[in-house]
Amino acid sequence: MAKIDSELRELLISVTFLLFSFWIILKLTSGAVWDWNGWSVIEPQSYPPCEANRFLQFTCSTAWIGMIETIKIAILATFFGMILSLPMGLLSSRNLFPQYITYPSRALVSACRSLPSLIWAIIFVILVGLGPTAGIMAMTIYTVGYLGKMQYEAIEGMNSAPLEAANAMGLTKAEVSLWVVIPETANHLIAQMIFMFEYNVRSGTVIGIVGAGGIGYYINLYLKFLQYEKVGAYLFIIFMVVMLIDLVSIYLRSFFTDESENNKPTWKGVLFPKNYVKTTHLIEN
Repeated sequence: MAKIDSELRELLISVTFLLFSFWIILKLTSGAVWDWNGWSVIEPQSYPPCEANRFLQFTCSTAWIGMIETIKIAILATFFGMILSLPMGLLSSRNLFPQYITYPSRALVSACRSLPSLIWAIIFVILVGLGPTAGIMAMTIYTVGYLGKMQYEAIEGMNSAPLEAANAMGLTKAEVSLWVVIPETANHLIAQMIFMFEYNVRSGTVIGIVGAGGIGYYINLYLKFLQYEKVGAYLFIIFMVVMLIDLVSIYLRSFFTDESENNKPTWKGVLFPKNYVKTTHLIEN
C-alpha cells in the first residue's frame, strides 16, 4: 500500500510539473501554442508535392522534416564521437598509460569540451557553410570531449585485478585495452553513449539557429518573420519529443547500469534526473 501511495505521489508531482511547464510555454509564447495558425507547421508543404499516404502527410511538414533532421544529426554525431572518443579515453587513463601520454590526451579532450556545441557550430558554418554537415561536425567535436572524459573516468574506476592479471601475462597495451578494459567497462560505455545521444538531440535543436541544420533552422526563420505562433508550436513539439527520448533513454540505460533508480523508467526520472545532475556536476568540475 505504501508503495502504491509513493507511486501516486510521484505521478502527481510529475503531472504537476508537466502542467507547470506547459503554462510557462504558454506565457512565453503569449498563448501562441494554441493558435491554430501556428500548427500549420505540421501540415504538408505545398512544394514539393507530398506523395505520402493521406494519413502520413504530416511527414512532409517542416516540423517533421526539421525534427527528423535533428535526430539524424544527433545519431551521426554520437556515432562518430564514440568512435573518436574511445581511443582518447583509453589514452587518457592513468591506469593504462604513463603521464607523458595521458596529459596531452586529456588536454585534447578538454579542448574539445571547452567550447559548447553552439560555438563549434558557428565555427564550422564559417568553414564548411550552412547545413547539417556543419552541425554533425560541431556536435562530433563536443561529443569527443564529453564522452572522452566520462570514458577515462569509468576506465580508471574499474577493478584493478583484471589489469594486474593482464600485465602479469605480458599483454601489450593494445591487447589490454581491447581484451580487458573495453569488455570490463562495456556497460558504462554503452550507457554513456545512450546518454550522449539524448544530450545531442537537445543540443541539436539549438545549433540550427546558427544555420547548422535541424529544426532550429525553421525556428530562426519564423522568428525573423515575427511568426511567433509557429515558433511556439515548434517549441511545444521539441519539448514533447525530447521528453519522449529522455524516457526511452532512461529505459535503455537501465539495462546497462546497476543503479536501482534506473531500473524502472518514470516521468519523474525524466523531469528530475538524479544521475544526469550528478554526471553534469562531475564533468563541469
